[in-house]
Amino acid sequence: MKILFSSLGTFATALMLVSHAAFAQSLPAYPGTNSVTSRYAFDVLAGRLEKSIESNKMGLVAQASASRGAAARGVKIRGNLVLMVFRNDYAVRMLAASVPAGIEAPIRIYLVEEADGKTSVTWRSPSAVFAPYGSAELNAMARELDPVFEKIVREAADR
Repeated sequence: MKILFSSLGTFATALMLVSHAAFAQSLPAYPGTNSVTSRYAFDVLAGRLEKSIESNKMGLVAQASASRGAAARGVKIRGNLVLMVFRNDYAVRMLAASVPAGIEAPIRIYLVEEADGKTSVTWRSPSAVFAPYGSAELNAMARELDPVFEKIVREAADR
């Protein structure tokens, strides 16, 4: 009887995880979420984004990639990459307006390799990211950054 309950428990847990994953993928995006799909392959678009970040005078502060980490372990998954983008003069202004808002920087740009070979790029507009802090100075800075992030992505994705 113990084996039956163990198997049922495993099945129920698996069913719950699958149901949760399906539910999570159907949730609406946060306000200010933007997404475009590019015809470029994942690695090509990643390079184009890095160049666009630089040409738009922003800094690539850090990056993280589960697919690159998996590849280092010999596991192949579809490409994904988070580029974290900001610049120190904006960081100083952000912190002068709201120290708690510091958790939001750098702003993230997320690339996902699609099954058809195209790559999707998703980012939240800085004005949406910083809006919850209720600071006029922070909101003004974020509105300056909105078109910069839009331009970075659109240039790289040719959109």
